[in-house]
Amino acid sequence: MRFLPHTVADIRAMLDVVGVGTVDDLFAEIPQALRAGAGLQVPAGLAELDVRARLQTLAEQNAAAQQLCFMGAGAYPHFVPAVVDQILQRAEFYSAYTPYQPEVSQGTLQAIFEFQSLVAMLLGMEVANASMYDGASATAEAALMALRLAAPRRRIVLSRALHPQYREVVRTYTTGAGDIELVEAPLGGDGRTDLNSLAGLVTERTAAVVVGYPNFFGVIEDLERIGTLAHDRGALLVTATTEPVALGLIKPPGAYGADIAVAEGQSLGIPMSYGGPGVGLFATRTAYVRSMPGRLVGEASDGAGRRGYVLTLATREQHIRREKATSNICTNHGLMALALTVYLSTVGKAGLRTLAVTNAARSHAAAERLCASGRWRVQFAAPFFNEFVVTGANAQATWDAARARGVLAGVLLRRWYPEFPDSMLLCVTEMYDDAAVDRLVAALCGE
Repeated sequence: MRFLPHTVADIRAMLDVVGVGTVDDLFAEIPQALRAGAGLQVPAGLAELDVRARLQTLAEQNAAAQQLCFMGAGAYPHFVPAVVDQILQRAEFYSAYTPYQPEVSQGTLQAIFEFQSLVAMLLGMEVANASMYDGASATAEAALMALRLAAPRRRIVLSRALHPQYREVVRTYTTGAGDIELVEAPLGGDGRTDLNSLAGLVTERTAAVVVGYPNFFGVIEDLERIGTLAHDRGALLVTATTEPVALGLIKPPGAYGADIAVAEGQSLGIPMSYGGPGVGLFATRTAYVRSMPGRLVGEASDGAGRRGYVLTLATREQHIRREKATSNICTNHGLMALALTVYLSTVGKAGLRTLAVTNAARSHAAAERLCASGRWRVQFAAPFFNEFVVTGANAQATWDAARARGVLAGVLLRRWYPEFPDSMLLCVTEMYDDAAVDRLVAALCGE
């Protein structure tokens, strides 16, 4: 079926207003030789059944989709209840964009308000914004916010255990932005940030310390000591969480005095989708709210006392003067934020904790089995959640052999951490039962 929104009469009326005879006349300035070669090579139409068969054939060429994937490293396979997609398919949600007349979009505003409330509870913070693009951009925005709050301090200390791509995005955001100084705090032997080195890097110039929680290696950082170290020297504590399911089991960053807490929300109701889209979570203290990027939806009452929702704070340059804007981020990932909201509302506190316990138990069981083989050892002694690093001889060759057997056995660390040439980061979630772990162990141990 062709989709023609305009009738012949509609098209004729528009052309008359423009002053041309045909639609082709609109492109007359483009040389004919270029126009002749610009046609799309669109094949003839097919019946719906044939289209389904063709798409299935193309999908089957994606070999990675047919393999067991234990890669993690910022994108995690989790079960998504059917209710999430069912709500997303409501036309008033999936067809909507940023409400430029927000108060007439009460349903959208309420969904965002509920999202903010859930994010604040999840991260243990006082206030959350209406979401951001992803965890990496949220981390970079947190660094810029810390610089505003702690002016004239211009140093940001990034833990080397923070996701390497997050660190790169922070560098991109701050490049060309003046005399901002980025320094890395090295790893300790247990996979956490080296606190002795960190103490020497946090000076009177330091605006913030940024750490992963859990960090890139799945290790749980000692936030209490890091926060004390930062706050004693007048710096802010910023945490970045790539795997928010962990917060169903470990204390939220707000419980350790984090000043800004950000996260990637993909694990909470959003499929991996080959790396995107995700949704950035951003929360802070109420005292810092006017320096927070993005938008904030609030609850209010009208003259008759009826509850309503309003755009309480909008600090981006589309709403206020450019020099007063806290960010040029254009919108929030509204549909993904809705998915997260439906997911957390469905799972609930008890469900999230059960899920987190399951993830932790399965990952620890897999680590124990790999170590028992004698081929591998867990690289770091600090507690981990559902990701862990193993080291063994000829990791690259073993990884290649596992892939040939249909198992994507983690992420080789040499790409970002050359000091670990024979180590890989593995992730086990509730999606992989004992049979799946059997395949992983067999592939990595040559069984």
